[in-house]
Amino acid sequence: MGKRGRKVLLLAFALCFLPAVGPAADYPGLKIVDYQTGQPVLGAKVTLNHEVLLADSQNLFPLAKTGGKVRVRAHGYQRIEQALPDSFPPGPQTIRLMSLNPKALYLSFYGVGEKALREPALKLIDETELNSLVIDVKGDRGWIPYKSAIPLAAEVGATKITTVRDMPGLIKSFKERGIYTIARIVVFKDHPLATARPAWAVKTPGGEVWKDRENLAWVDPFRKEVWEYNIQIAVEAAQQGFDEIQFDYLRFPDSSATRFSQASTEESRVKAVSGFLQQAYQRLLPYNVFVAADIFGYVCWNLNDTNIGQKLESLVTPVDYLCPMLYPSGYQFGIPGYRNPVTNIHEIVYLSLKKAQERTNQPSLRFRPWLQAFRDYAFDRRAFNGREIRDQINAAEKFGSQGWMLWNPGNVYSAEPLKKENIPTWVSGLASPHENL
Repeated sequence: MGKRGRKVLLLAFALCFLPAVGPAADYPGLKIVDYQTGQPVLGAKVTLNHEVLLADSQNLFPLAKTGGKVRVRAHGYQRIEQALPDSFPPGPQTIRLMSLNPKALYLSFYGVGEKALREPALKLIDETELNSLVIDVKGDRGWIPYKSAIPLAAEVGATKITTVRDMPGLIKSFKERGIYTIARIVVFKDHPLATARPAWAVKTPGGEVWKDRENLAWVDPFRKEVWEYNIQIAVEAAQQGFDEIQFDYLRFPDSSATRFSQASTEESRVKAVSGFLQQAYQRLLPYNVFVAADIFGYVCWNLNDTNIGQKLESLVTPVDYLCPMLYPSGYQFGIPGYRNPVTNIHEIVYLSLKKAQERTNQPSLRFRPWLQAFRDYAFDRRAFNGREIRDQINAAEKFGSQGWMLWNPGNVYSAEPLKKENIPTWVSGLASPHENL
């Protein structure tokens, strides 16, 4: 969706409350429906002035008072904020949600602040089917690209390099272009926090601060202080205007030479990872943001926790979207029936998503995969260009995932695999929303 389509969508989001069809209730209530079909949207999350509202037996959200701001989101839809009028006409009122299918590029800690990388990405969004950005809010090295108001972030040196001077202003400019914004937060791989607070760090068997192959330290997933720090960063990102919070490196290190503050068993690891997500989800509810978790591709297949605390069935409940990293280069052993992933790209993506769906019994829109947009490093070193990337996109769309995301650590992307701007006829033909008032 390009400039024209996004402008129409933004206009559509300016809808005021409309009287609902049906008998009047004894109290003012909100009815959440699909913009196109008018059918009720089940499972919507509604807050009024940061207070969470619960639906009644008729799927209406009761309003105890008028005035203030109501916020609504639901799986597969764009979130919306709407000021409440000072008085209501009789009966329930309707909010209509627009469907959303994010198609995203990733911008790193440096990429979001570097014009030479950011502007080509925005140009692709203007000219192709892309409509979303994943942006590092805490990147792979634990750095935060803006001057955070969280005291601990400054204390540990996470904000010593500033690549974005005005994150809320930047997000506002993206929203004016109709871009869906996702804040990526790397959780347990955090060199600044681990080195500044060694008591919170993953240790070696000898008690020293453990470091990975990149010589970076990690923090202990069992430590509640670590949970709190990352949740504070997530809340700050929500306050800055991001639409979604996406947690990455939500796992234990894939090394046996590590020690933690508790015994590391499958049960304890799974409890730590899912426990963090549950706490983060609850804390973020009042801010009307979606919550997502990045997981290894093999987690879709492995029945254990892959020895890192990621067990598929325990991850799906405390998030809105699961984001498996389905890079063919990451499938070292292939999958059943397909030993060479880079020659069976479509099958790797499609079958992994299907396996995850079968195991969780969740609709396809609860999944949004990461796709490979970088050169193969594990098999034949082939470049992933137009055909290779499009094969992955086609597989995700055949499955029916809630969009997809392209990962390139260098933040360099090509238009070759992407469809040109295409405005759906139902969008371009929308009447002015004010005609319905």
